[in-house]
Amino acid sequence: MARVPVSGEQHVLRAGEYDAIVASVGASLRSLTHRGRDLVVPFGADELRPGFRGATLAPWPNRIVDGRYTFDGEEYQVALSEPDRGHALHGLLGWSDFSVTDKGPSHVTLVATVEPQAGYPWRVEVETTFALSSEGLTQSVTARNDSATSAPWGTGPHPYLVAGDGLVDGWTLTLPAAQVLEVTPDRLSPTELSPVGVDADRFDFRVARTLGDVEIDHAFTALERGDGGLATVTVTDAAGSGVAMDWDATCPWVQIHTADVDGDPAAPGYRIGLAVEPMTCAPDAFNDAAYTFDAGLIVLEPGVQHPGARWRIRAIG
Repeated sequence: MARVPVSGEQHVLRAGEYDAIVASVGASLRSLTHRGRDLVVPFGADELRPGFRGATLAPWPNRIVDGRYTFDGEEYQVALSEPDRGHALHGLLGWSDFSVTDKGPSHVTLVATVEPQAGYPWRVEVETTFALSSEGLTQSVTARNDSATSAPWGTGPHPYLVAGDGLVDGWTLTLPAAQVLEVTPDRLSPTELSPVGVDADRFDFRVARTLGDVEIDHAFTALERGDGGLATVTVTDAAGSGVAMDWDATCPWVQIHTADVDGDPAAPGYRIGLAVEPMTCAPDAFNDAAYTFDAGLIVLEPGVQHPGARWRIRAIG
C-alpha cells in the first residue's frame, strides 16, 4: 500500500490554464497556479501544513476569545488552540482528514464531520467542493446539523494570495471595505467596529495603493459589491499581474493578514503572501451578544443544511 503524504490524499485538478492541488487534511488548498504562476503560497505534499495555510475553517473561522462562549443560555469552553493568545482558533476541522465523495478532472467534493465534543456538543457534517474552470477556482462549503438541538456555525477559507515575486510590501491592494474591527494589540481580541478612516494609512485600501510596511491582522466589513453582488479583493505586482478573490453576500466579513509572523523577518513565511479570508461571521461571533454590531453568527437548526458559502480565486494578467 502506498504511503499517504503528511498532508493527506492529494486531489489534482486541471482546467484551461489553471492547476490546483487540494490536500485532504483540513480540505486544504495546497497549490493553485495559472500558466505556472503561483496564485497562493503553496506547501509540499509531505510538509506539515504551515499553520492554517489554505485550510477550510469550520465550525467557526477566526477566534473564540478565551475559548468561552454562551449559546442558548448554556456556557461552553473549547480547547485553546492558540495558546500564546489564549483563544480557540479557526474551528475544529483544521487537522481532520476529509473523505472524497465525488471527483472529476476539474473538481473534487470532500466531507468531514464535526463530532460532539467538549465545548461543541453538536454533530455537524461539513461538505466542500473545489471546482476549477477557465474563470479560476471556486470553493463552496455547506453544513448540515445532525443534532437534536440548534448549533452555532460559521466558516471561511484561509488562502495566502501571491501577486508576484518578493514580499507583500511591493504589492498593490484593493480592499472595498468601509469598516474595520479594531482589536487589542497583544491578543487580537475584538473591541469595536470603526470606519477605516480611523487609521487610513493602515486600513483604507478602497482606492488601490501599495501595501508598503503596513501590518494588518484585522477583519473588515461594510463591503462594497459590484456586479452580481460580489465583493472583490485584488493584489497586483508592479507590472499589473496578480490575483483576485471574490465572494457574495454569504460572507459579509473578510480577514486580511500581512503574514508578519510576530514581526520577525527571519521567520519562515514572513510577508510572503497576503491572507484573504472571506468569513460568514465576525471574529468571536460565538460571543455575538457581547458586541454592539451584527457579528453574523449562523444558527443551524436540527436537520437543516446551511445553503452554503462560496468564494473564487482567479488570476489577473
